[in-house]
Amino acid sequence: MKAKFIIPLLLFVILVGFLALGLSRDPREVPSPLINKLAPAFNVPQLADPNKSFSPEDMKGQVWVLNVWASWCVACREEHPMLVEMSQSQVAPLIGLDYKDKRADAMEMLSRQGNPYKLSAFDSDGRVGINYGVYGVPETYVIDKSGIIRFKQIGPITKEVLEKSIYPMIAELKKS
Repeated sequence: MKAKFIIPLLLFVILVGFLALGLSRDPREVPSPLINKLAPAFNVPQLADPNKSFSPEDMKGQVWVLNVWASWCVACREEHPMLVEMSQSQVAPLIGLDYKDKRADAMEMLSRQGNPYKLSAFDSDGRVGINYGVYGVPETYVIDKSGIIRFKQIGPITKEVLEKSIYPMIAELKKS
């Protein structure tokens, strides 16, 4: 008779354990399968000059930051002052990837709010974003000298993320 109650009780305890584990995790932390893997290759036109293109291959030998953004993205506008600060620090080249946007809208936003990017690539159909596993904008990647993705930030960059994650990682990657 006791065995009848022990098995359901044991299953209940296991389920409660899984629930507690799930609730203790940060829902904004979505692990990326691309961390420590080669950044997907692409070659797309630049936002400012469609006659010029950009490819991650252009950045080989440098630690750099790829920020996926769009003019229609509210969170991107909130993040923008942090990107301007990052750009002014000149800690690493900041490349934008304008995602599923209209060129004119993106250019207007950058002229109004300031352009923190060394350049922005134009991903009008979102195919580059798909290859990078973009869940939604903004997303930011730190890419090392060999073209390996070392960090991914889902959502807006905050001062805390810059100071505790991105800047120290860039400094470490520049040493190697």
